[in-house]
Formats: sequence, structure tokens, C-alpha cells
Amino acid sequence: MALSQSLQQKLLQKLSPQQIQLMKLLQIPTAYLEERIKEELEENPALETGEEQNEDEFDEDLNGIDDNYNDDHTEEETYDADDTVDNFENIDISEYVSDGDDDVADYRTRDDNYPEMDEQKTLPHKVETSFHESLLDQLGMLSLDEKTLKIAEQIVGSLDDDGYLRRELSSISDDLAFRQNVMADEQEIEAVIKKIQQFDPPGICARDLQECLLLQLYRNLKEGKNVGMAIQVLEKYFDEFTKKHYEKIQRGLNLTDEDLKLVIGAIIKLNPKPGGNVGEINIAESYIVPDFFILNSGGKLELSLNSRNAPDLRISEGYRDMLKEYDRGSKKDKRQKEAVLFIKQKIDSAKWFIDMIKQRQHTLLSTMDAIMNYQREFFLTGDQTVLRPMILKDIAEMTGLDISTVSRVANSKFVQTEFGTYRLKFFFSESLSTDSGEEVSTREVKKILSDLIEGEDKRKPLSDERLTELLQEKGYNIARRTVAKYREQLNIPVARLRKEL
Repeated sequence: MALSQSLQQKLLQKLSPQQIQLMKLLQIPTAYLEERIKEELEENPALETGEEQNEDEFDEDLNGIDDNYNDDHTEEETYDADDTVDNFENIDISEYVSDGDDDVADYRTRDDNYPEMDEQKTLPHKVETSFHESLLDQLGMLSLDEKTLKIAEQIVGSLDDDGYLRRELSSISDDLAFRQNVMADEQEIEAVIKKIQQFDPPGICARDLQECLLLQLYRNLKEGKNVGMAIQVLEKYFDEFTKKHYEKIQRGLNLTDEDLKLVIGAIIKLNPKPGGNVGEINIAESYIVPDFFILNSGGKLELSLNSRNAPDLRISEGYRDMLKEYDRGSKKDKRQKEAVLFIKQKIDSAKWFIDMIKQRQHTLLSTMDAIMNYQREFFLTGDQTVLRPMILKDIAEMTGLDISTVSRVANSKFVQTEFGTYRLKFFFSESLSTDSGEEVSTREVKKILSDLIEGEDKRKPLSDERLTELLQEKGYNIARRTVAKYREQLNIPVARLRKEL
């Protein structure tokens, strides 16, 4: 067997713990930064929140602590022979008490235009019973024997968040047998399902959308003949209705245009997700907390960072006092030295975290400032058609940051403007060439496409081919497949599904 020898060169990059910490902090939106800071405050007693204090005198007293410590350092040899001198000989106390780390919040950029945002206000929210708890409460109003109650509880526990029962009856029967030792056939389970389907909200415990809508209509039979016609449509022509094949429905049920309008009106009022409006509210997801604010002050854009969830951070005064007492002491034993080491570690960690917050704020501001300047016309007018093509590389070159860093900043961050609140990703888009050779943002094309569809005759919606022709008439070189892709990205259905009577 022949031996082969090769020379390979590999380039490896190792990230420091500080860099990893910074990347994690960059990804955290303002709404969750407060929680992260609270965790750090709980873990590190040397880190605290506080107001700015005048510590000039304090610093003067400690300016010479390093020299005093070096003079005493020779006494270290008089300690017990078992002492580990190496653990103590590199301690430099002065840098922990006299370099101004106790200054408060020089990293903060307060929002002077929105002072109320800095006030720690809590959002009022109502306490609601969860979806499943509501159904269990309704179960308690029925007179059920023990076996039927267990079956009902198993069914309620099998419902998804939308209120649908998507499990097979055989699976529910098996769960009852193996987990609760209850033998129930599919007929018994079906009978309990019928009972639960009478609960509120209407449409609960349906197996599919068709059954869900029909359950709601059965509750409203007294509201007129349009409900009865709607039931017929959903029972006999459900697929045709979902695909908007109205002509076939009219022929099959002998409905006039007016009857069909009444049927459609009755169906679109129904709730396709009866369980979706019941349950607990996730406050963090229900409210958007902007990370930036941009104001137009007489044609001059003013950028500010939302510092609501970034409290004033400083090194603990108590820990600095302990270092002062250590320096003033005439005799320094091993226990005191160990205490100093502990304090040093905690202060290092606190300084490190404060520095990370500083870097985070600086990186966020520099990135948003570059985006603001790049899309200046939009922030002045609010017109989406003036958005310039912009990719991560453009902002990275302007700020001197890495593309991955810009991506982390843009992810899950929001900016509040006079025209609404936007996700930072909104401002990034690819370019498209016009007939004149000008590069325009795909966001501009999507806006024009959306306007065309919004202004169309709903009785005769514009097809993708016709939309392509209209865009080409406006000077945008675009293919039909691209129009279809943009339409799907805008969550706009095809022409047939946009048709209205």
C-alpha cells in the first residue's frame, strides 16, 4: 500500500466568551432585555442598579492603594507555608476602585422625545380562564357518571388550540384503556363528543372545518332562510364553495345571485377557529416594544434608542468599600486575600457585563443610523415606493460591522416612525431593473402590485398574466412567475379566489 503525504492549511477562528456574550445580547429585543439584566443582577452581587453619585473624594482616597499594596506584598512570605502565593501575587486592587467604573449609565441614550417610555409602567391585562379550563367548567354542569366524565375529560384534553378534535376515535379509546383503565367503544366516545359540541364557543370539538361551520349554523337556524341555504351549501358543495365555483353551486341548488350573496354573508360571519379567541394572553407576544424611535424634526431625522428596559448599571458600592477596608488594614491574612480574590472575580464579571451592554447599545445605534440614512426618503415621507434596494452587505460596509452582526441586529428588532412601527427586516430587499436601467427595490414593486390588486374590479380580478402586463407597462421588467412569487409573499390569493359578487 502506497503512502501519501499532503500539506493542509486551515484557518480557524475562535470566539472569546465576550464575543459570544455580545452576539447573544444583540439578538435580544428590547422587550426581553430587562429579564436578561435581572438574571445577571441575581447572579452577580457586585452588579447593581443605582443613581449617579459624586465619588471624587472616594477616588482620591484610593489613588494610592496600588502602591500601598505593593509595599505590603513582601509580607506575603510570612504566611503559612501552605498558602498558595501564586493565587494572590497578581492582584491589582487600584483598577477596581479608582478607574471610574462606578459612573452610572454612560452607555444609555435616553429617549428625550418619549420620556414616558423610561417609566416602568406595567400593562394592564385581564385574567382569563384557559380554553381547556372553560370546557372543563362546562363539563361540571352536566350530570355525568364517572365513566362518561373520564371520557369527556380525555376528549377535552385531546382538543388542539383551535378547538378541533384531530385525533381518531380509536386512538382516544386506546388512551382511555391504557392510561385510565376505562373501556369505551367508539360509539360511546362519539356520544360524548356530541355533548361537548353543544358547549360554548359554538363549533368546538369539530373534526374538520366543514363540521365546525355547520355546528355554528345549526345554532342559528332561527335567524332566517339564508342560514338554511348556507347549511345546504356546506353539506353538498363544500369543496366548490372553498374554491369559489359559485356557478356550479347556483345551478345545483337553484340559487339566485341575491340568494348566493346571503349565503356567503352568513358563512363568512362564522369563526373557523372557535378555540383561538379563548385562553390566556401572552403579554410579550401581544405587544410590540419598539427598539428605536425616529422623528422628523423639520426635515432632520432624529434617532433615539429605547432605553426603557435598560436600567442604570454600576459596580456595587459595598464591594468597593470592602476593598477599602482591606487596604486600610495593617495585617492581611490568607482569609482576607481569598475574599479579595472573590471580590475581584465578581467585579470583573460585572465590568464585563456592563461593557457588553455598552457595546450592544453602540452597535444597535450605529446599525439603525446607517439604515436610517440609507432609507432617508422613506423615513421622511413614509412612501414605500421610494425604498432603495438594500442588503445586509450595504449596511455592513457603512458601519464596518460584520454581515452576521448586522443580521443579528435586524432580527426581531422594531423601529417606531411617524408612519407606523416596522420590523427592521422590512427595509432590506433585493433590486430589480427598470426599462431605463434604474435599480429599484423589490419592495417598491410589491407595493405597486398590491395597489393594482386593491384597485381591481372584484367581479373580474386581475390574473397574474394581466398583472405582469400592467407592471411591464409601468417600466418594470418582471416575469409572470416573479409576479406570482411576490403575490404569494404578500399573502394574496389567485384571481379566482379573489372574486366577489
